[in-house]
Amino acid sequence: MSEYDALMRARRASIEQAGPAAATSGRRGGAAPAAPPCLDTVGAETRAAPISPVILSGLVRFFEAAAITLLGVVIAFLYVAPAERPSDLHYILAALSGGLASAIAFQAFDLYGTAAFSDVWRRVPRLWLAWTAVAALLVAIAFFVKIGPQYSRVWFALWYVAVLVGLTGARIALSIAVRHWARQGRLGRRAVVFGAGREGEALIAALENEPHSDVQICGVFDDRAEGRVPATIAGHPRLGNIDALLEVCRKSRIDLLIVSLPITAETRLLQILKRLWVLPVDIRLSAYTSKLRFRPRAYSYIGNVPFIDLADKPIADWDRVLKWLFDKTVGSLALLLAAPVMAAIAIAIKLDSRGPVLFRQKRLGFNNEVIEVYKFRSMYVDKTDADAARLVTRDDPRVTRVGRFIRKTSLDELPQLFNVLKGDLSLVGPRPHALKAKAANQLYHDVVDGYFARHRVKPGITGWAQVNGWRGETDTEEKLRKRVEHDLYYIENWSVFLDLYILLKTPFALFSSENAY
Repeated sequence: MSEYDALMRARRASIEQAGPAAATSGRRGGAAPAAPPCLDTVGAETRAAPISPVILSGLVRFFEAAAITLLGVVIAFLYVAPAERPSDLHYILAALSGGLASAIAFQAFDLYGTAAFSDVWRRVPRLWLAWTAVAALLVAIAFFVKIGPQYSRVWFALWYVAVLVGLTGARIALSIAVRHWARQGRLGRRAVVFGAGREGEALIAALENEPHSDVQICGVFDDRAEGRVPATIAGHPRLGNIDALLEVCRKSRIDLLIVSLPITAETRLLQILKRLWVLPVDIRLSAYTSKLRFRPRAYSYIGNVPFIDLADKPIADWDRVLKWLFDKTVGSLALLLAAPVMAAIAIAIKLDSRGPVLFRQKRLGFNNEVIEVYKFRSMYVDKTDADAARLVTRDDPRVTRVGRFIRKTSLDELPQLFNVLKGDLSLVGPRPHALKAKAANQLYHDVVDGYFARHRVKPGITGWAQVNGWRGETDTEEKLRKRVEHDLYYIENWSVFLDLYILLKTPFALFSSENAY
């Protein structure tokens, strides 16, 4: 049992014995507080998927602009007689201009943040003012370019009022939804703090005093000895050392990792970051208590609290949506095209040797989660190696005749298209390695320092390493290091075009590899 799990069990047991009052006594100097709700279900599935504020803001921006445009067009076609509108295009262009201008105006009036969505009654007057400014701008343009007579004044008045009423109603509904999502913990960023000293305590107090902060502190960690740091920091429990922190970030949804150490403690910072950068979270260094000040552009801010960005979560927000769409669309098309080939391979496997057509193998996926991937069976049924504890070598007697061909050409990986549609894999990404895979008789993570950094994104059927010749057997440490180097390059330079390039290059790479057996 890990330090974190042991600590959580002890806290829960003490709370159950002491009664409900013990849950809050930690803030008054009594027993340590219970685990925060955001970490209390570590190891379990998240009840509701998180919602990215960036995506939510983008969707609201798009749908409001589209609704304003649509209202203008519909009212024109329902009210204005065809004889009174010399060109339908005039009304369409006016409505479209109003929709686009409103998106710009609402952004200028700060109406697209999560705080604006939830605090609707204070923002409604600002919303009305912004739309009125857009309407006034349209009237001014029509007057100065002398096209006013081409438009119905009644149409414009109806459009203006309809947008006011529609936006107000939509924002009220959005406010109810946002408050509900906030109570579920789907909108806020879950954060943990490393550093339990006075700097950490001051930082937590500053964040919690920010009126519109979306950060929820879930716990504090520190690698110093028990007696050197308190059990409770600014009302939050100290949950263990850096090993416990890594485990929490693996088991629970953590969005933000804040390092609260002096900027001048360079050696200690480097040692800590060397272990933390493998996590798929945003990592920030607190600059709140530092007397060393840089230019304002050097910082990112949560409210008025300054931070230095050390690492960003790869493939987040809209990039994640694009990759999801790419996987589902291209994956479905690839499965449809590959269906005849897969059927032929299945028949060949059944005729070649007894046993099932498919082989399931546990591998490490995103954030070190264990996933089960599908493959065509390429070994004799009594010689399969579910953990890949022994590498497949040239002329390996465990491999069937059909298996040699489908392994050499990677056709045995085609069933993993089902994993893509299921959501365990991506089409392109670092290959998911088996749990006990080895290089030079050592487990992969023992060979390459920072090996788990390749798990910051979802693994893929093919990847940058594979199309550059680093696929197949990893019998030496150098081969594994090269593979990991290419995986990390892919993570840091991801784009949809890179995914497309890798997919197009994959068929040529499969027939030129000499390391796959």
